[in-house]
Amino acid sequence: MRNPVGGHVPVAGGLATTGLAYARELGAETVQVFVANPRAWATSAGNPAQDELFRAECAAGGIPAYVHAPYLINFGSHTEATAERSVESLRHSLRRGREIGALGVVVHTGSATGGRTREVALAQVRERMLPLLDELTDDDPFLLLESTAGQGFSLCSRTWDFGPYFEALDSHPKLGICLDTCHVFAAGHDLSGPHGMRQTLDLLVDTVGEGRLKLIHANDSKDVAGAHKDRHENIGMGHIGEEPFRELFSHPATEGVPLVIETPGGKEGHVSDVERLKKLRDG
Repeated sequence: MRNPVGGHVPVAGGLATTGLAYARELGAETVQVFVANPRAWATSAGNPAQDELFRAECAAGGIPAYVHAPYLINFGSHTEATAERSVESLRHSLRRGREIGALGVVVHTGSATGGRTREVALAQVRERMLPLLDELTDDDPFLLLESTAGQGFSLCSRTWDFGPYFEALDSHPKLGICLDTCHVFAAGHDLSGPHGMRQTLDLLVDTVGEGRLKLIHANDSKDVAGAHKDRHENIGMGHIGEEPFRELFSHPATEGVPLVIETPGGKEGHVSDVERLKKLRDG
């Protein structure tokens, strides 16, 4: 399949029991999950029986699975405690990702806090994140960097910002990108303009090279391009619109890359968005 389409699924009650049941209701061909509270530092040991069932069912159904690391992680933070906890939290997400057979772990690229320069923050990203990448084996998930909508002192929001970030991490072979369509639109790439999606994907490939795009968060935007606001909208209902997503499916850089929705509207909205994306892909 050129692009499996699926969603971020709830897992309270069990990764396999709850998460994959929800995925089936969506008609999801790929899934993304949290393996810890996304808004806290506490880590969870997981449930070995659920892990095994999740892994087996994903393998049997040919469903690529991904983990989203907690939102608190910030490797550019000037606070020592945050930097240390970020290492622990991401190491946990990567380990849990391996245990459930995930192909990638998505982490936000963070920001330079406390009045630090981008250079100082990126030096810390290197110091803290590179050892985690070096721990990964061929059996481990890829670490997928997700840029932000450009709020505050974001280290990575425009496509070309991935350049210095990748340089800081020696363009590590286990490093990839998760592109969030709402985030890049909010950061200033007008995907809704003529060939806006194609140009943005071209810029991304020019910056990090081919084969680094591993996952796409397919989200429309409640706000206009360049608003620096991370507010997701249902596919075709926001300022990006349907057409750019159709264009996304035909770009060489997206060949084989799964799409995961993180849109509003609960189950009904999610079913509709998965269906709409499949139509744009198959139409």
